[in-house]
Amino acid sequence: MTTRYKAVVLSKKTDGKLSDLLDEKYLLLQADSVAQTQQLAREHDLKLILIDGSSIPSDAVIDTCRQLKDNSELPVVVLENEETLQHKLDAYDAGCDDYLSPSMMFELKARLDRVLFNKIANDQLKMQLKQANEMAFIAMSDTSDLGVNIQFLLDVNRCSNIDELGMRLFQALQSYGINCSLQMRSRYGVKNMEANGMAKDMESVLMSECKDKGRYVDFGRRSIMNYGGVSLLVKNMPVDDEKKYGAIKDNVFSLLQGCDARIQALDNLQSLALESRLVKRLSGQMSYMMSAVDVSYQNVMRDIADVVENMADGVEQSLQFLGMDERQEAAMQKIMETGIAETNRVFNEGIRVDEGLNVFLQKVDRVFSADHVDPQEVQALLDMMPKNDDTES
Repeated sequence: MTTRYKAVVLSKKTDGKLSDLLDEKYLLLQADSVAQTQQLAREHDLKLILIDGSSIPSDAVIDTCRQLKDNSELPVVVLENEETLQHKLDAYDAGCDDYLSPSMMFELKARLDRVLFNKIANDQLKMQLKQANEMAFIAMSDTSDLGVNIQFLLDVNRCSNIDELGMRLFQALQSYGINCSLQMRSRYGVKNMEANGMAKDMESVLMSECKDKGRYVDFGRRSIMNYGGVSLLVKNMPVDDEKKYGAIKDNVFSLLQGCDARIQALDNLQSLALESRLVKRLSGQMSYMMSAVDVSYQNVMRDIADVVENMADGVEQSLQFLGMDERQEAAMQKIMETGIAETNRVFNEGIRVDEGLNVFLQKVDRVFSADHVDPQEVQALLDMMPKNDDTES
């Protein structure tokens, strides 16, 4: 029998649609106030809390979310009609774990599953690494922030992929005692991750929407730091300690600079790998085409020779007519005109072979004309050419 997780819906009215959407996976309990929700949390093994914003005034949703998070570690998901970025930022600052509008209700179950799985993963991470983290903080207590940053910049050059780079950055951020979400944007995709290796939907959306809004986007105790292809959402900025607040912004920013530089290096390595594949394929394709051109050239030469021989035979036969009257002269002229026409035809066929080679070389030149090879154009050119097992691994 499939396990059904208990969840409470904070709403002033009963909504049968939620029960229909979640009935297979979740057992929904009804509450009409924060106090009743907290009572149900004490009486039942709840997994998460849903706030139905359609039955609560918009300005009260944020306060309700903050009250729930202040007294409970249960994940809180807001179902709200308001879709502005500022409202999402306010809801996230209040502590909500995800935010869904009516247009996104079709993915409600999947989003709740993701929130639940992240909660389980975080709980397991806390249990498994509690002792290790305590010892790590003791060992690093005498290490300055500068030393941590220098060590990260040295180690980052050994990261061979985006995932390894992200985990190394989280390892460096542990010394600052901050809880973060990370987004790394390369030419080949976007990577969102938490310290546990998974991604959270709401954090990912907020970082994507704020990546072009300046180096720092501050709201409440949260701060989004942007540099190049890296965005870092710090969830517990020490707003009461001005000195530590400034030190975190300054020192963590240098980590983001190093991370962005490594992302660009990894992009270049992947582009070089694509270029290498393309050059190998081009080598085989050029050899094949040049061989075909050579064969065509030989055929053209043979055709020309045949035409000339035919013309010689015609001339020889015409010489049998002694006297060379007008009819004979016309016959001789016809033979010569035919020879000229056939010669032009053969040469035109050779020109068409050269045009095919020219079109192909133009496409290759367009791919390599940019400062950086466009991965999509390279892949399109690779798809145009037949595979050559002798030149491509």
